[in-house]
Amino acid sequence: MLAVVFDSELQVRIDYPEPRPSRSDALVAVRVAGVCSTDLEVMKGYMGFTGVMGHEFVGRVVSGPEKWRDQRVVGEINCVCGRCDMCTGGLANHCRDRTVLGIDGHDGVFAEYVALPVRNLHAVPDTVGDEQAVLVEPLAAAFQIVRQLDFSRSDSVVVLGDGRLGQLVARVLKTVVRRPVLVGRHEDKLEAAEKAGIQTVAEGEFSPRADADVVVDATGSAEGLETAMRAVRPRGVIVLKSTVAAGKELNLAPLVINEVTVVGSRCGPFPDAIQALADGIVDVSALVTGRFPLRDAPEALAAAARPEHIKVLIDVA
Repeated sequence: MLAVVFDSELQVRIDYPEPRPSRSDALVAVRVAGVCSTDLEVMKGYMGFTGVMGHEFVGRVVSGPEKWRDQRVVGEINCVCGRCDMCTGGLANHCRDRTVLGIDGHDGVFAEYVALPVRNLHAVPDTVGDEQAVLVEPLAAAFQIVRQLDFSRSDSVVVLGDGRLGQLVARVLKTVVRRPVLVGRHEDKLEAAEKAGIQTVAEGEFSPRADADVVVDATGSAEGLETAMRAVRPRGVIVLKSTVAAGKELNLAPLVINEVTVVGSRCGPFPDAIQALADGIVDVSALVTGRFPLRDAPEALAAAARPEHIKVLIDVA
């Protein structure tokens, strides 16, 4: 099958073996895949991953349990054992023996087919198109913040980073607080957020005042946490959505002095994301800025790394 494989270098292969699903898996024909910042980090050596890249997708089940066949689906990325203390304790996303789709030990979705445990699948309603459904995984990650924190409508919330995830986080937080503020450095991306009714501030004009109740770092940079520490109020909360924090020494004393709570936030609830799209509560239509066929995946990844793009999609089927 046609697949995009990373093994110290990026390759587009036409002879990659099709997945062999286990009895607990479904075989899914991928329709559309999304490029994530994590995919770009994989190519820099993140997690030491080798294999088929990609973890955001919408597809159609071609084999597996009868009730799933021919259903249009999205899928959670953590493939878990179901037996360890994390799984039995309700924290399956932190399974001690998990593999992660296209990131750690499990072939991903930049391919014609992917095998995924049936337990990971979520059906997509007909009212949600492929271009929306492919964003369910990162949108769910944004909804995880709402699961982790109790917000009041009057909370002062700042989102740092106007890229793919920051855009989604701001849209989700707009459903629970009156005026989240998105801080970014790209005029066109800030304009896209403003069209969604989100207040924005250019990075060069943002003056951290240590007065925000919650600051979400979605910058994907080591500098994000530094800025967040200057923006959050004493006894406020910093939510870290960036998985990149290396390459710079940070003075963490402000976290202690100001008694700041730091919350790591990763994968989130797929049903919440799907429902929000189906109900039109969150609009993601303006976020797709590029589409490429699977054969041109290297160009898609290169485009996703350029600042003018928000979300780049790969058309598989």
